[in-house]
This record gives sequence, C-alpha cells and structure tokens, in this order.
Amino acid sequence: MAPLDPHSFTDSDHPLTTHISLSLYFDFPSSIIHGSALLSLPTPHSGPIFLDTRSLSITSVIDHDTKSPLPFSLSTDIDHIKGQNLTVTLSNHTKFLIIFTTTPESSALQWLSPPQTFNKSHPFVYTQCQSIHARSVFPCQDTPAARIRYSARLNFPSQLSSVMSARHHGRRSPAAGDVAMACEDSVWCAEGRVVEEFEMEQPIPPYLFAFAVGEIGFREVGPRTRVYAEAAPTVLDSAAREFAGTEEMIKVGERLFGKYDWERFDLLVLPPSFPYGGMENPRMTFLTPTVIKGDETGAQVVAHELAHSWTGNLITNKTNDHFWLNEGFTTYAERRIVEEVQGKDTAALNIGIGWRGLVEEMVRFKDNMEFTKLKTNQEGVDPDDVYSQVPYEKGFQFIWRIEREVGRAAFDEFLKKYIATFKFQSIDTDMFLKFLIENIPGIETKIDLKLWTEGTGIPADAMEPVSNIYSSIVSLSNEFKLGRMPREDEVANWRGQEWELYLENLPKTVEASQVSALDARYSLSESKDYEVKVAFLQLAVSSRCRDYYTEVEKTLKDVGRMKYLRPLYSSLVQGVGNEEDKTFAKRVFLETRDCYHPIAQGVVESILSKHV
Repeated sequence: MAPLDPHSFTDSDHPLTTHISLSLYFDFPSSIIHGSALLSLPTPHSGPIFLDTRSLSITSVIDHDTKSPLPFSLSTDIDHIKGQNLTVTLSNHTKFLIIFTTTPESSALQWLSPPQTFNKSHPFVYTQCQSIHARSVFPCQDTPAARIRYSARLNFPSQLSSVMSARHHGRRSPAAGDVAMACEDSVWCAEGRVVEEFEMEQPIPPYLFAFAVGEIGFREVGPRTRVYAEAAPTVLDSAAREFAGTEEMIKVGERLFGKYDWERFDLLVLPPSFPYGGMENPRMTFLTPTVIKGDETGAQVVAHELAHSWTGNLITNKTNDHFWLNEGFTTYAERRIVEEVQGKDTAALNIGIGWRGLVEEMVRFKDNMEFTKLKTNQEGVDPDDVYSQVPYEKGFQFIWRIEREVGRAAFDEFLKKYIATFKFQSIDTDMFLKFLIENIPGIETKIDLKLWTEGTGIPADAMEPVSNIYSSIVSLSNEFKLGRMPREDEVANWRGQEWELYLENLPKTVEASQVSALDARYSLSESKDYEVKVAFLQLAVSSRCRDYYTEVEKTLKDVGRMKYLRPLYSSLVQGVGNEEDKTFAKRVFLETRDCYHPIAQGVVESILSKHV
C-alpha cells in the first residue's frame, strides 16, 4: 500500500473510479449542498478503498444493488492539506453510493448573496476545484491520476439556471426518482424547483469538475461558442464583443495541435470574486470579468484556456509535482495561437512579460529554490501556497528551447504526435522525457534535460524574446531609471500589454514624485485594464506613494483575482518599519474577506501571517 499522489489519500493498490453519478440539491439559505455520489469501479473490489474529503459530512454509504449499508469511517485527524480520509469497505463491489452534505466551509464553493452579484436580485454559487478542492464538493479520488466520466442532476430554485463542464441534457421538473437518497423526496420535489441534467462522456481529472448556478444569460459568438454571464446585458454584450474571435482561435488550435475533441468551447464570465484569470474546464471555460478590456486583448486569456483543451485536459499532469506539463506546454501553445491570430510582435510582448514574471519568481523563492524546479517535490506542501509563474514560464522556456533546437516544423510534428499518443491520459515528467528522447534522437546530448527539469533557477540557455517592440519598451524602462519618462509620441500606439511590460521593467521602488508625475501624464491609476492598473499601483505601494492608497483599497475590494491580490498585499506588508501599511492591509482584508473566494482567502491569510 502506497499513496499515489502527495496531495491525496488515494492508494496505488486500489482501483481508480471510472464514473460518478451525482445528484446535488442546492440549499442557498444555508450555503450547503445535499448530495449523493454513485461511484463505479472498473472491476469488482474487496477490502478498503480510500477517498478524499474536505469539509463534508458523510451520512451513509450504501450497496448500490441491495440498498444495504456498507461499513465506512472518516479519519478523525484532519490533514491541513488533504482533509479527511473516507475509508469504505467493499466486498466484491463495482458500485457504491455515498450520501453526503457539504458545509459552508467548502474550499471549492463560493456562495454569493444577491448584493454580491451584478444584478443584486438572486444568489449565485460556483466552483473552483483546481488543484485539490473537488473533494470539498463530493467524495472522490481527488488526484489528476484518476480520470472520471460523470453525470449530474442539479436541483435548484426555478428562477435560476445552471452551467457545467459537461453536455447539457435538459431542464425539467424534479421527480422522486431523481433523489437517489440525497435528501427527502418532499424536499427534492418541492414546488418552485427545477432539475438540470448534464453528462461528461470523456474521462477528465476531478479538478476539471465545474458548475455555476445563478441568474445566467448568454450570447452566441460562434458555431461552437456561447458567452455566458450573469444576466446583465452590459456584461454579456461586452464579453461577446471581447471574445468575438474565439472560433478563429479554435481553428488555429486545430491546425497546430489536432482535432478539437470537446465539441463545444463555451465561456462563463463569473463575478469579480473569481480567483483566477481563467479556468480551463472542458466545454465551459470560467473567466474573470477583468479580462474584458474593451480592445479584444482579453482574448489572450481565452487563448490560454483554449490551448488547455489539448495540453492539460487531453494530457494531464499525473500529480502537482509535474504541474509544468500542464502549464508550460499550454503557455507555449497559447503563444503559438496568439502569434497566428494577433501577430509576432504581440506574442513577443507576451513572452517578455512572462520572462519578467519568471525573474521575479526567482526572487520570491530565493529561500526555497525547490519551487523554481519544473519537477518538484510537494510532499507536505499546499499547492495553492506555492502556485507561481514557474511552471508556466520556465515550462514555456523549456518547450521553446526544444523548438529552437530542432526547428519549428520538426517540433510541430513532434507535438502533434505527443498529443495523439497520450490523449486522455495522465503522465509525469519521466514519461514525457522518455517520449522526447525516443522521438527526437540525440536531443539529450544537445539540451541538458535533467538540468531543465530538476535544476533550480533559470538555465543559461533560456532566452528573452527578440523583437523591436520588446527591446524598445525595455529601453524606455531603463531610461525612466535615469529620470526620463516616455514621450507621448513614443507611447501613442501602446495598449495594455505595452504598458504592462513597461511597468514590470521599472525598478520596484522609485521616488514618489516620479510615480505621481508618470500618472499625471498617462492616468495609469485609472486604467480599465487591470494588468496596467495593478502594475502601477504596486509601483506606488512599493514607493510608499500614499496618494494612491485609496485606489489600492478600492481595487482590493472590487476584484478577487489572485494575480492582483498577491502583489498588492505582498507589497503592502513587506519590509521593516512598515507598520502603517501592514495595518492598512489587515483592515482591508478583514473588511473584504467574505467577498473573496475561499482559495483567495487562504492565499491572503498566508501572506499576512508571514508579515503581520
């Protein structure tokens, strides 16, 4: 008996679940879900089987055929990362039913009251299951090594609607046969409720399970794409305009990487509390509203989530120790799509911004260089605590290094073969390297593969982008250090990305007067592009330019995307003799905490605990 994954109780000797049938009853007033999960195994199993749970109440476990109870136990010790081990004892079983209830402490779920939504009229709930939060929605083997198909019946108030990362099969009135012991028939079939049914027919890792329930509308933007959001016309119309080019990106992805295997690529724009830029749930990508920038540049986030349809969703890292296999490949694939759709200069800007972010992560992890590796050891480590740009940007640099060595045409052939070979599988770094060496003979003599995957820091053969626009912006950033701001004619054609790259390359601290002068000329603190706004506000905080702290507070209260929360809170609390800013950060968090997703709450609490 041995663990399969450092972040899961799943045992390597136990069979992996192949299908889960879920019945979920949403109780908005209490912020809980009454649920049942019918788990199917590939072969009959006798003896214990371990499942991951967190913040779940287990009512019973039942033999699917005889309806008699099965022995089960929930570990009394709660692992602060993995949660609680649910042990079910089977006797030649292939199916068993678990009756459970979530709690308001579920780390995957954010329940929004009507005042926290756009329209202020109905409640809203959504999931964020990556990396190890599916276990707080239903009991499962919550490891990407386990790929499952699922069906789901969602029961909720009839004035609401739902979406899932699965095919929608219809909406109807509830029936007693739906309940599967999730709750009383009379509750399940209460007046004023509906059931929507979904089916995911392809095997996915549990972290890609996703749903949202609320007042949701949509706009058609392409033959395979709808944009969903809370039914607020301004949000829907803006999103539809921003993502109008999605079908073109799908076609480019198919030319580069092979057939799109998920039938649809729909997008859900979530409330501002969504903690990530995007989440690549198959068939239904979740997005933050901050990607709606009004100039279609937010589509680059969509390009990343689309690229996951091949690298991440089709081929998945076996555990989070190999997270770079998801994100490094996807960052490479995203930039190939961007290059095709928006041009080489835009792709070069993306690479430059990513390079700067990678350099900064080396500073962040200077006292724990383990997490500057691609192949990491995360035993005893919460993956949310060490989430960074390293697997994205160092992973990209590794893939880009291979492309440069063999040439783009040869690498494109390799990439298509890689995707076709491992589709719908979960793999690790060693499996990738073995495939690489077998299919590009001699590559190990030209690139130090072990240094790239197991070494710390940035390898010497990594490379900054080479382009005129990138070099020009970096040069202007260097001149700012000497006291010269860019002229208006030099920035006349700049959009968000150019400003982001410029700000990211400025010194972390400058004179407060320089910060104010830059904003007086270019109004960066008022930018509608949060990448620009937050980069500027971070500069203002690091330079203790307190004229902008009101805007910092407003930003921290308006959005819950961790890409913005991490740098702003970190800038506020770092440094010696900084008690005023630390008090400010603590106050803002206490006033805003309940508006953040539970994952973001934990991240900010971790930042504050180290410094406040």
